[in-house]
Amino acid sequence: MFKINGLLRLAGAAAFATAAAGSAALADGMAAAEAPAAEEGRKFEWSVTVSATSDYLFRGISTNCEDPAFQPSIDASYGILYAGIWGSNVCDESNPAEVDLYAGIKPVLGPVTFDFGVIYYWYPNGDDTVAPGELDYVELKAGASGEPVKNLSVGVTFYWTPDYFEETGDVWTVEGNAGYTLPEVGIFTPTISGVLGYVESEELDAVVTGVDNYTYWNVGLALEVEKFTFDFRYWDTDVPASSEDHGITDERFVFTTKVTLP
Repeated sequence: MFKINGLLRLAGAAAFATAAAGSAALADGMAAAEAPAAEEGRKFEWSVTVSATSDYLFRGISTNCEDPAFQPSIDASYGILYAGIWGSNVCDESNPAEVDLYAGIKPVLGPVTFDFGVIYYWYPNGDDTVAPGELDYVELKAGASGEPVKNLSVGVTFYWTPDYFEETGDVWTVEGNAGYTLPEVGIFTPTISGVLGYVESEELDAVVTGVDNYTYWNVGLALEVEKFTFDFRYWDTDVPASSEDHGITDERFVFTTKVTLP
């Protein structure tokens, strides 16, 4: 039977936080204060980001065998529409590169911003004849975020794929996040943030070897200066030590630096 108790508990807590954000914002009159002008809402925007990280972690799992990764991306938006492409090197010999193509809409209702989108995980150099099944897969997402008080943001996002990596069945993920921007320290703008996520699959071993569900989390400090961001983050999961994949899911510190233009 599909085990969803942990998923529902986390989803409920995250949804409550987002709802609370909306209520508090309405009480403070934030909706009126932050409502963009109609012409600004239809403005076309784009950016290019280049990142380097000490380890590429995807929902608590190291996908580059605990080695550094280079991760460029291009993003564009027009009104509530957005699209982008992101890439990274990964360590698997059958798929040495990952490219994510994504698009969606971000409608705003009062103080709450929603996010409905689709992500295509593409492994352009992947060898399906070596892997047990098809490497590429599609994932749908639905999220909401808000700012209950100034400088504090909270959100929750649900992800679902009908057929995960290597055709291992459908996988559900729910992820809550929170961040607080601190006063400037010299030239830096510091932000403390964290993520709590839960992943569950219908088929044993579909997510991590020996585990069909697990929880992951991270907490860290980001320092922004002009167009640069320096992020120091602690990651961990509850994947048991007996799992064959414990080595790539156990605790670790990850450092990431990125620059966004223009």
